[in-house]
Amino acid sequence: MKIERIVARLAILLALAEAVLVLLSWLLAATMTEGVRTLLSADGVRWFFAHFENMIASPALAWLLLMAMAGGALWKSGLLQPDGSMNYKRGVVVAAIVLVFYAGAISWLILMPHAILLSATGRLWPSSFSYALLPICAFGTVICSISHGLVVRRFTSLTDVCSSLCYGISKSAPALFLYVLFIQFYESLRYVLYS
Repeated sequence: MKIERIVARLAILLALAEAVLVLLSWLLAATMTEGVRTLLSADGVRWFFAHFENMIASPALAWLLLMAMAGGALWKSGLLQPDGSMNYKRGVVVAAIVLVFYAGAISWLILMPHAILLSATGRLWPSSFSYALLPICAFGTVICSISHGLVVRRFTSLTDVCSSLCYGISKSAPALFLYVLFIQFYESLRYVLYS
């Protein structure tokens, strides 16, 4: 498949970039270039193994997972596949009603005086709301999609709902794999260049 070929090439490119970075950091450290640390030293190897989990566990990974689950629910619910039937239209109306109630609840949490999701100074940016904007959007997408899927009978059980969320994660597996390789290279580069 074409996407698998692209992912494989990007993975090879990122692995080669990591290997070049390791060798280049060693060469630059050996020439005593200021501000460069080598990944091949005892400190570099310890850093890599001790921080690998922290490298991967970033907000970007959470965002990828949330977007994948929301995308899976959206796709499996049939909301993105209009067929013009009365059943589909009913599903869209129910999803729109759920969206209005959800948007109202979020608005209540940010627009009321002394709102919970505002910062301590009463600002919207930065605040709990701004930090959670992507999860708020993902959750809204999920509940609207589930509502539509239940109305049009694409979801008939809790198992169907869970399967739709897992479907998104399975379809995004190549992106998750590339994320691990990319973040490893990025954090290694930061280690090498920043003392």
